[in-house]
Amino acid sequence: VPLADRPKSVDSRRGFGPFESDTVVGASPSKRCIDTQAERKSRKLFARFIPDKSALATARAEYDIYSRIPAPARIDRTWDNGTESSCHLLVDEALGMLTYYADPYSSWQRGTNENRNGRIRRYLPKGTSFDDLSDADLQAIVDEINDTPLKVLGWETPNEVWYRELGKVMSKTSHPETSVALTN
Repeated sequence: VPLADRPKSVDSRRGFGPFESDTVVGASPSKRCIDTQAERKSRKLFARFIPDKSALATARAEYDIYSRIPAPARIDRTWDNGTESSCHLLVDEALGMLTYYADPYSSWQRGTNENRNGRIRRYLPKGTSFDDLSDADLQAIVDEINDTPLKVLGWETPNEVWYRELGKVMSKTSHPETSVALTN
């Protein structure tokens, strides 16, 4: 589904739950990569090592990430046109998400994810092999990125915005508005 079909309200970043997706590739000859997911409003980054850039490995990582996020906080995601996302329907159907695709050669349409990947590259520059890194190493990098205040967030961290917005959507789903008739 092309990005043009995504609701225009997502462009404002006021809504919580749209994500952007990508893959960070390690140095050859290794095929190990990092699957990255970034929530648009909070800029919170989620990342997992994957053994290669295959569609099935990517779908497994996405499922692992999104299945741990409550449904109201995972509305949709936007990918580039890489082949690693070709099994997106597996995740879409399992978790009830939608997938949109950016226009070819338009990485700016997924600017949050590109920014987060750039932050990862500060720790793991191009040409770095991911073979000797543990999941804990990657999580330490992600934690530091998510705990760094951002000007665009009014100097709050992605984690602060994420947990505030998550609390809002969860309170709406767990305590629906009800009315009670009072009588004498």
